[in-house]
Amino acid sequence: SNFQSAVVFPNKISTEQQSLMLVKRLLAVAVSCITYLRGIFPESAYGTRYMDDVCVKILREDKNCPGSTQLVKWYVNYTYVQFLLFPLFTLKMQVYTHPEDPQTITECYHFKFKYTHNGPLLDFSSKNKRNDSTITCADTKKASILLIRKIYVLMQNLSPLPDDVCLTMKLFYYDDVTPSDYQPPGFKEGECEGMIFEGEPMYLNVGEVPTPFHMLKVKVTTEKQRMENVDKSILKHGETNVPLQVLRVDRDDPEGENQDM
Repeated sequence: SNFQSAVVFPNKISTEQQSLMLVKRLLAVAVSCITYLRGIFPESAYGTRYMDDVCVKILREDKNCPGSTQLVKWYVNYTYVQFLLFPLFTLKMQVYTHPEDPQTITECYHFKFKYTHNGPLLDFSSKNKRNDSTITCADTKKASILLIRKIYVLMQNLSPLPDDVCLTMKLFYYDDVTPSDYQPPGFKEGECEGMIFEGEPMYLNVGEVPTPFHMLKVKVTTEKQRMENVDKSILKHGETNVPLQVLRVDRDDPEGENQDM
């Protein structure tokens, strides 16, 4: 499960396994791009790869940067097991500024995985239901590249994070799909003590990538003041038919689902 390998789009995504491999690679690219553009790890912690013709930075294990090594280990440890066993979950990368207070966060990146077919938990908005068999590899590829481009646009527009930040990764999964005693390697049971956001949160829907089997959705929560330099033309408020270049701003956090951490 090499974090560093490039993203290769197959001609056809005909098996769930192929879909998982692709979604997993896409997660590695998204996590890498976000941490790179937000300046969380030094330049030496990244290598360069291509996703089709888009040049992306990918995290690598860097002996001078224990944090990046830890993040790659988390990814390799849990994604392998998690994706194979229970490919329905939300991963949250949370940034906080006080090491003794990880509950008070200043920015958060959400990666949500669902089934696109009529799997056990088909609950995403039925307003735009489409016949999943019509999702082609070309659709998936286009959506993937668009998602990474939107991450780049947003991250480059946000005001910088404070100088010293900490990063934690949390995994939320569905009780009726995942056994309650299951813990992925490298993770421990979380205490649901709630979460406090430093400042006023802005919730952004960055985008989603469907395959014939799975759906990856990416959202970002950031401090409202960091949005001051964001070009307003890339934002749209509320539930609308979203043009491709827009990030949707949600009035409040839409994640009201029964997931355990």
